[in-house]
Amino acid sequence: MRRWGSASNPLGSALHTSRCMFNMAFAMPSAVAAAPTTQHLLTLAVWALLIGKGAAQEIEADTQNLVTDNVVVVEGEVATISCRVKNNDDSVIQLLNPSRQTIYFREVRPLKDNRFQLVNFSSSELRVSLSNVSLVDEGKYVCQLYTDPPQEAFATITVLVPPETPIIDANKDVLREGEEVEFTCSTAGSKPAAEIKWLKGDEEIQESAGNVEEDPREEKLFNVTSRLVLKVSRLDDGLPVTCQVEHPAVKDLQTMKDLQAQRYLDVQYKPQVQITMSQPQGLTREGDTLELICTASGKPQPNLIWKRVDEEMPDRAIFTEPRTFILESLNKTDNGTYRCSAFNAVGESFEDYVLHVYATSPTTEPSAHDSRAGTEVPRSVDHAVIGGVVAVVVFAILCLLIVLGRYFARHKGTYFTHEAKGADDAADADTAIINAEGGQNNSDEKKEYFI
Repeated sequence: MRRWGSASNPLGSALHTSRCMFNMAFAMPSAVAAAPTTQHLLTLAVWALLIGKGAAQEIEADTQNLVTDNVVVVEGEVATISCRVKNNDDSVIQLLNPSRQTIYFREVRPLKDNRFQLVNFSSSELRVSLSNVSLVDEGKYVCQLYTDPPQEAFATITVLVPPETPIIDANKDVLREGEEVEFTCSTAGSKPAAEIKWLKGDEEIQESAGNVEEDPREEKLFNVTSRLVLKVSRLDDGLPVTCQVEHPAVKDLQTMKDLQAQRYLDVQYKPQVQITMSQPQGLTREGDTLELICTASGKPQPNLIWKRVDEEMPDRAIFTEPRTFILESLNKTDNGTYRCSAFNAVGESFEDYVLHVYATSPTTEPSAHDSRAGTEVPRSVDHAVIGGVVAVVVFAILCLLIVLGRYFARHKGTYFTHEAKGADDAADADTAIINAEGGQNNSDEKKEYFI
């Protein structure tokens, strides 16, 4: 048995010291003893405070002599509890369970539970392993150092329970473009509550709503449900929607893959149509063979129909398969709009091809693209265009000549001379000649006037 004044009992040492100091205070010389009673009381109070503070510091330092660590373990795995003494004084170490039952007293195991095994025992450590951990093993385990009074340290075991494989469901199996679908993913029996992440293809998507509730089978476990609402397009068809569960108890890559569930999107959409010309290569001329290919993408697979807009289809038209249209020996009566229509259960679409047949001419060469028929136009100008230009030029020249003629007609001139001045007043021809000859003498004074 340890004495109260031993080194391992600081409280006893403190009391012993205070008793000695008290005796010293009353064993003072008579001169001091004769002092007023108040002074003695004050001295005793100061000594009591100092002794009490020192004793508290010693007890606190001694309590920290025993240390341990909390343990986090996955259900079914092994937990290890270590009780360590920093300053060994040969005191006995023991480990108790949350119910205060002794698991190990030194190296001896009084508890009849074979899952507890001694890993290490020395004067400074007691280390014990607990295999196949379950939820019932959670709680505070006590490391106890047999001093007087005993010292204790607590190691808390926390058990993680991984979630069950998730289940994914959808309110619709087949969708149409533009519709919304709601997915539900649920996982049960996890501790702590699991987290659910959604992926569409490789793209992470934020959940629409989530719910966590306690598992009715076990109050420490949780069930988690998450909902995702998507508006789909044709680009989503065939993409996987993945519900992925994340939990701190799951770190193995293969296990993480097992904790996910997928549903593939089945999206139906109306067709998209495209017409391409297989032949001829270039301008469509009289006598050529026209071959058009119609392609359509849609879900379900669309049906194709060729027709001529507002006119009857030529009798010589050939359809080798629903998507290929052939028209041989082209002529100008074939000019018009040809339409390829595609339809399925979702809707209908079409594309038009405008055909323009050019006359055969060895002098004309294909050049720029003709937007009307998807073919090329000749480099030289058509004869009709040339004739039109010439007619316009001739008409302009005629108009110009008419304008000039009218202008000169309105501004013609008259010449007056003085060569026969006085001849008009002569009575007969001889007199007129004489007057005219007389006028010739004044030839230097002749003048012309233009009116």
